[in-house]
Amino acid sequence: MNRQKYFNFIEEKLTHLAFRIETRGVLNILDLHLHSEDFFLHLLNLLFGWELQNLNAEQKNSAGIDLVDDTNKIIAQVSATANKQKIESSLSKDLSNYNNYKFKFISISKNASKLRTQEFCNPHNLNFDPDKDIFDIPSLLGHIGGMKIDQQINVYEFIKKELKNEPDPEKVESNLTKIIKILSKEDWSLGAVGFETVPYDPEIKISFNQLEAAKVLIDDYKIYYHRIDNIYSDFDKQGVNKSISILNGIRTEYLTLGATVSPDQRFFSIIDKVIQKIRASANYTSIPAEELELCVQILVVDAFIRCKIFKNPIGGVSADS
Repeated sequence: MNRQKYFNFIEEKLTHLAFRIETRGVLNILDLHLHSEDFFLHLLNLLFGWELQNLNAEQKNSAGIDLVDDTNKIIAQVSATANKQKIESSLSKDLSNYNNYKFKFISISKNASKLRTQEFCNPHNLNFDPDKDIFDIPSLLGHIGGMKIDQQINVYEFIKKELKNEPDPEKVESNLTKIIKILSKEDWSLGAVGFETVPYDPEIKISFNQLEAAKVLIDDYKIYYHRIDNIYSDFDKQGVNKSISILNGIRTEYLTLGATVSPDQRFFSIIDKVIQKIRASANYTSIPAEELELCVQILVVDAFIRCKIFKNPIGGVSADS
């Protein structure tokens, strides 16, 4: 399911960020702590429709709070320390300028579930409900898991821009070469057909085929077209049209799925089917699962760009014919 793909990516990145913040804090390397204020500011605004701003950008080391939303009357502290003393220290500060504001505590590295059940000394009677106003990574992920798919995509794209590590091009090329070698030895059932010759705009093709979730992958990995083309060319110099064999194998999976599922489901199912084909191959040498999935995603995007799967809006050879 597409939701699982988006959630898994978000969960991995947020969990990894929390681990790094915790580890670097032990080493007294605090750069991530500072940058995390702005990261969580934008994340919380995206998740809850708030309008938080970084108060520390205007008032360095503002007492008790880091973020403020004057529209929704919210003040928040972002902290890698999550204990009762930390929260009570914030609640005890002079926050008289924020009467009737709701206080939020954001734990960016530690699980804060036990804190939600505790009572806190709140000398200025700030608007604060521990059960609802203490957040941590698990609680944020729980909220994200219940979001609509379009909302999850927005969070995914934000996390990807902020936290995604770009793959090493040399390593990608090396793994692609291994995978293409494996696929070239497989028996693909569909006979060879010609390549698409009618030019088209990939963005128009994406829209024409009603691909929404898959658009993210296509936009990410279409840049690998020339790299894959070089790999295919090297294999084809051996005297066997390995590129045609592999592309038609991907096309086979596309045609087998038919139009019984949504376009996005069809796209991601092709990726799953090709991964299964590779793992079942007698000459498959294991590589990390995430690297295998990345390479197959790149190959399927390449097949899309070459118009071996999904219809060309301009006309010409139809991928469904």
